[in-house]
Amino acid sequence: MADRDYHSDYGNFQWPRPERFNFARDVVDHWATVDPGKPALLWVDDSGAEERRTFADVAEASSRVANLLRDAGVQPGDYVVMMLGRQLAWWEVFTASLRMGAVISPGTTQLSAQDIAYRVNASKATCVVTDTANAAKVDQVVDRCPSLRVRVLVDGRREGWLDYREAVTRQSPSFDTVDSAASDPAMCYFTSGTTGYPKMCLHSHSYGLAHQTTGKYWLDLTPDDLHWNCSDTGWAKAAWSSYFGPWYQGAALFVHHTQGFSPRRTLELLAQYPVTTFCGAPTIYRMFVLEKLEEFRFASLRHCVGAGEPLNPEIIQTWKRATGITIRDGYGQTETVLLCGNYPGLETRFGSMGKPAPGIDLQVVDEGGAIVPPGVEGDLAVRVKPEPPQGLFLGYKGEADKTAQSFRGDWYITGDRARVDEDGYYWFVSRADDVILSAGYRIGPFEVESALIEHPAVAESAVVSSPDEQRGEVVKAFVVVAPGFAPGEALAKLLQDHVKSVTAPYKYPRRIEFVEELPKTVSGKIRRVELRDREWKA
Repeated sequence: MADRDYHSDYGNFQWPRPERFNFARDVVDHWATVDPGKPALLWVDDSGAEERRTFADVAEASSRVANLLRDAGVQPGDYVVMMLGRQLAWWEVFTASLRMGAVISPGTTQLSAQDIAYRVNASKATCVVTDTANAAKVDQVVDRCPSLRVRVLVDGRREGWLDYREAVTRQSPSFDTVDSAASDPAMCYFTSGTTGYPKMCLHSHSYGLAHQTTGKYWLDLTPDDLHWNCSDTGWAKAAWSSYFGPWYQGAALFVHHTQGFSPRRTLELLAQYPVTTFCGAPTIYRMFVLEKLEEFRFASLRHCVGAGEPLNPEIIQTWKRATGITIRDGYGQTETVLLCGNYPGLETRFGSMGKPAPGIDLQVVDEGGAIVPPGVEGDLAVRVKPEPPQGLFLGYKGEADKTAQSFRGDWYITGDRARVDEDGYYWFVSRADDVILSAGYRIGPFEVESALIEHPAVAESAVVSSPDEQRGEVVKAFVVVAPGFAPGEALAKLLQDHVKSVTAPYKYPRRIEFVEELPKTVSGKIRRVELRDREWKA
């Protein structure tokens, strides 16, 4: 919205570093005090029901919930595992946990009973908050979770559980917010890693403060905006764009509570409501462009962003032709806030990650930690010395060795491979462990996937290495066929020729397998590692 100068913003930016910070008090309560009627949430569900909440409403509800949790035995520093969809209670419990100094650990509602037991026991959580659809899974493992003392059900009654709706109404609307140190633990995300059990990624209260760069520079939000983020509430992206970033800027959130994602219904709501900014995973935009976009008019929409994995340039172009809006990629991790992005006012180069976020010294480095020249591939890294940027994780809880492996000299190593061009734009290559080495060539799977998705027969694709006696390994593509096309040898040959025509011939997939769907993490990222392991173990 603002007429920004990226280079001025980047050059003049300095991180605030307060000793004490609590997002509930310093942000939510701030907006509630400045304007008690200021909108914070516009919530709708599939039945057409609407609920509206102001920042004052959220402040009061979260105080009641904090009292409820405290009375039930939850103490500052305790871990609260929350498995909720887009119920209003998600925002109330999230804010209440920050307010009372508990460590909130959001998880997707797709967690299994075994997943729940692992998370509760790994974090020694004392409390679980969930809904009726998931309570039975908790009850299956409660006897195996000795730390779990409090179970809260947000939408009904169940033996052994606190009735959230009934209990909250009895609580006081006032709560003396914990004067937390900015460095105190506040959030714990279980990362959807490629191998082994998920790691516990721990963030401090300053994580909420650090998302000012997410909300201001990338999401481009002001207090007048209505922002819609489509990510799962169990993913760290929800903290980015469904909580900290927008609310730090005083923007209101649009929330669609639904049991399943429908691209057409999402487009209908985007046209129906005055949503000004939208954030979605690349998968969502890929689904959007398969719809008849000419049937929709988005009168209020002015800004769109994508995150989670690189967005293919052809998807960006298709969306812009239909809406006039450029999808601006952003890059960050569960361990960080926004690290790199395409910002309003900055020329967008399709397929690029953009430029470093204000407050972030981002570089591409070699194995020794030396910065490599433009055009040279290396490890994407964030400078952490003499002082780390705000929003960098505290570490992987209980795993000092894995935490140490993420750092190299003055750098936090993201685990992603990238290159930077002569103009300072960053280009994602692959995860460090996804690079394909074939006959001496290094091939990034994203380049091949981008070429494949340009073909109208491809709805989604994932590219991995496959063992080959002659070349060591070759490129293999798993392809989900778009409606109206038939998988088979003829289509495989057509796609191979297509990739040869749009990228370097040595990158084409020598093997193609058509599949109904691709394996994904709970946050929607394609699990190339699962496909690669299948190939190499065959």
